[in-house]
Amino acid sequence: MQTAQPPKPHPLYDIIILGASGFTGKYVVKEALKFLNTPSSPLKTLALAGRSREKLVKTLQWAAHPSSPPNDVSVITADTTDPPSLSSLCNQTKLLLNCVGPYRIHGEPVVAACASSGCDYLDITGEPEFMEKMEAKYHEKAMETGSLIVSACGFDSIPAEMGVMFNMRQWVAPAVPNHVTAYVSLESDKRIVGNFATYESAVLGVANMDKLQQLRRSRPKKPRPVIPGPRLPKGPTIEYQEKIGLRALKLPSADAVVVRRTLVTLMENPHGLPGINESPEHIGKREAYWSSVKPAHFVVKIASKSLLGIYRILGVGVFIGLLCRFSFGRWLLLKFPSFFSFGWFRKTGPSEDEVRSASFKMWFVGYGFSDCNLASERNSKPDMEIITRVMGPEIGYVTTPISLIQCALIVLSQRENLPKGGVYTPGIVFGPDLQERLQENGISFDVVSKTALPSPAPA
Repeated sequence: MQTAQPPKPHPLYDIIILGASGFTGKYVVKEALKFLNTPSSPLKTLALAGRSREKLVKTLQWAAHPSSPPNDVSVITADTTDPPSLSSLCNQTKLLLNCVGPYRIHGEPVVAACASSGCDYLDITGEPEFMEKMEAKYHEKAMETGSLIVSACGFDSIPAEMGVMFNMRQWVAPAVPNHVTAYVSLESDKRIVGNFATYESAVLGVANMDKLQQLRRSRPKKPRPVIPGPRLPKGPTIEYQEKIGLRALKLPSADAVVVRRTLVTLMENPHGLPGINESPEHIGKREAYWSSVKPAHFVVKIASKSLLGIYRILGVGVFIGLLCRFSFGRWLLLKFPSFFSFGWFRKTGPSEDEVRSASFKMWFVGYGFSDCNLASERNSKPDMEIITRVMGPEIGYVTTPISLIQCALIVLSQRENLPKGGVYTPGIVFGPDLQERLQENGISFDVVSKTALPSPAPA
C-alpha cells in the first residue's frame, strides 16, 4: 500500500534559479527578468539562489542594468552540498532551474531533492551520463511525487531536438526520412570563446566514458524505432558538404543521445505524453504534432568553412582523448584550458562584446524516400533530400538562456497539459509548443530546399 503524499504548501515563487551568479546563471537571470511581471507572462515571482548572497545581489544588479534591480526578486543562500538547503528551495518554488555544473559533480543532490518533494526541475546540462543516471535512479520517484525533471534545456539540446523534428516533419506521406545529419557552425566577428564549465564537463565526460557504458549495460534494453531503408552510412572522417559549403567532423555530443531517447519514448507513446489534466485543444495539437514526426537516424557534426578550422577541432579532440586518461593529464587540461583548446575556452569566459558578436547556424541535411515502399526494396538508396536550418545568437550565454526560460514558461503556463512527473528529454515534453516560442525570441527555423536525388546508374 502506497503512502499518501502530504499536501505541498503553496510555493512562494514561480521560479528559483540555482547557481544564478555563475557564468551562465547570470545570463539566465537577465533573460528571466524580461518576462517577470509582464502582462502575458506566467512568471510573477522569482528568486535567485546560490552560495554567496553578495554575488547574487551583484548578479541581480548586473542583469537588471540599466534599470534598477526589482525589489520583489528574493535572494536565497543554498549549496548543492547541503541537502536541507536544497529541500528548502524545493518547498518554496513551483520550478527550479539548475545552472550549477558540472552536473556529474553537483547535479544529483538537486535532482534528488526535486524528485522527493514534487518540485519541477529543468537544467542546461549536456552530459549524457548524468542524464541517463538521473533517469535510471529517479524516474519512478518523480512519477510518484509529480516532479517533472527535464535536462538538456539549453543549446544542448534544444536546437538539435527541435531542429531535427522540424526536418522530420517536412517528410509528407508517402515520403519518409532515413537519416538526418546536423552540421553545427559557430560564427563570430570576434574570437569564439566558450564557457570553462562546458570544457570541464567535456573533459570529465571523456574521462568517465567507461562509466556511461557500464550504466547502459546495466539497464534493460529498450526497443529502438523502426527506421525505413538502409543503416546509416559511415562516411569519411572529414566530410565536405557541398550543399552548404562546409567541411565537417563527427561530434560526440549529447544531442544525438537526447534525440535517440526522445524517439524511444515516442515509440512507446506514439501520440506523445498525455498531460495531467490536458485540454481537448492541446490533446489535438499534441497528437497532430507527433503523428507528423517520422523517426530517422541522427548524427551531429561540427562544421567549419576552412580545413584549418577542422584541424583545430581535431587537435582539441586529440588532446582531450589522450590526456584525460590520466589524473595528471586531466589536471593539465583543466589548469590550462586556453592552451589545450587553442583559445576556444578560458576560465574567464567570453567578454560581453564576444557574446554579442557570436551566432550559430545548424543545418539539417535529411535523406530519405519519396515513397515509403521504395525503402523496403533490396539495395534501396534514398531518392530525396530535404535541407532545413536553425539559426540563432551566441550559443552558451544567449541561446541557452532563451531556450531554458521558454521551457520554463511552458511549464508555468501549461502545467496541466504536461506529464504529471518523471525524468524526460525536452523534445518529448515541449515538442508541440516550443518551436513557436523560440521563433518569437530570436531563433529561426527555415526550409532551405527539397530536392529529388538522381537515380543510381544501373549496374
